[in-house]
Amino acid sequence: MHLAKPTTAALKRTFGLISFSIISSFVFAQENSPYSRYGIGDLVPNQNVVNRGMGGIAAGYSDYQSINFINPASLGNLRSTVFDLAADVDVRTLKSNSSPQKFKSVNTLISYLQVGFPIASEKMTKKGNSWGVSFGLRPITRINYKIEKNERLTNIDSLNTLYEGNGGITQANVSTGIRIKNFSFGLSSGYSFGNKDYSTRLEFLNDSVSYYKSNSANITRFGGVFVNAGVQYDIKVKKDALLRIGAYGNLQQDLSAKRDNLNETFTYDGNGGTYTVDTISFTSAAEGKITIPATYGIGFTYSDNHWLVGADYEMTSWEKYRYYNEQDAVQNNYTIRVGAQYLPASISTSPGKYWSFVKYRAGLYFGNDYVKIDENNRTNYGVTLGAALPLTKLQRNSYEYYRDGDVMLNAGLEYGSRGSKESQSLRENVMRISIGVTMAARWFIKPKYD
Repeated sequence: MHLAKPTTAALKRTFGLISFSIISSFVFAQENSPYSRYGIGDLVPNQNVVNRGMGGIAAGYSDYQSINFINPASLGNLRSTVFDLAADVDVRTLKSNSSPQKFKSVNTLISYLQVGFPIASEKMTKKGNSWGVSFGLRPITRINYKIEKNERLTNIDSLNTLYEGNGGITQANVSTGIRIKNFSFGLSSGYSFGNKDYSTRLEFLNDSVSYYKSNSANITRFGGVFVNAGVQYDIKVKKDALLRIGAYGNLQQDLSAKRDNLNETFTYDGNGGTYTVDTISFTSAAEGKITIPATYGIGFTYSDNHWLVGADYEMTSWEKYRYYNEQDAVQNNYTIRVGAQYLPASISTSPGKYWSFVKYRAGLYFGNDYVKIDENNRTNYGVTLGAALPLTKLQRNSYEYYRDGDVMLNAGLEYGSRGSKESQSLRENVMRISIGVTMAARWFIKPKYD
């Protein structure tokens, strides 16, 4: 008997797509989200592509073939080394409630890069216990906007204002999860780092009088340690059915920050660049703190040989957010997530029926946006679809391997919306396409014959 060989053509196509996404993330970064101005920016989906396809459920989810970023307790179920990589394409559309105008932007970026592996001793395994570890890098938030405003000041002149910002938070993480019988617990820690760069440029428009242009810039660099924890408990409902209950918490972070403040007058040169006419004020490396509030979640999954269904509830106390002891236009928020996964294949299904071995996923989420810039409580909701496609030849040497193979292509599609027609602000719709590849350890072993 030989080990499964990779489907070469499929792998080439997959890695070609991922490589294109990596390159595109540096070449076609065109995202323009005005709401990323507030708080710590736009919150990036922090689940892996598997969980996103099911509305983002993660508290009670555990899979030996993928890495659950949200609840580290799930790492106790890892059985082999797993390499997990994904990329996203976001298409954002801004709609005004006061005019028919629409604005669209596209952004492609790497979603995460994670590696996980089991480290349980043979003695520990014989007792029915297990232990897993993972590490990796992933973005948490993004700040990216460029907005131009033209207005007429009464009895003065026309004014052009350009608001621009970029930055975000990235996390380097190390996580571990231990499973003892039916109970699992886990811990994740690492370092959060990033920047928050804002600028506002003012220009008076007059045909006869020339005014100096002004620029107010705020450049902040920050970093600090984070700690997350989680638990899961398995309840055997019947022979082939399992109820898994989970909870997690991301503890409050106090990031150390240094901020530069600049106020200047400037003008444009002949090449479209700028140079300073006069520096009005400048403060360098002013130390302070950025407080990111705690997040808590609870949920469950129910699974059998064909179905997995689950739900999560998550809340964050954003009223505790502080930036140099200052509040922002943010509010406490919650999110409810519901999702399901269906696998048609059974132990008697022929390996030739490929589409029976594809896992089909769907879900939805609903809550309120953590950004609040007017009196209306803006909603944040969306629907998701997903699928897991085996990319290696299926074998019958074990039922689970027979179902899943060694390399999986996980795909997800999400359509979400922020705001409503009652809101005074812009509505933002997002369509997100996610592609991820998960490779188990056996994929790295050369085929052998006996």
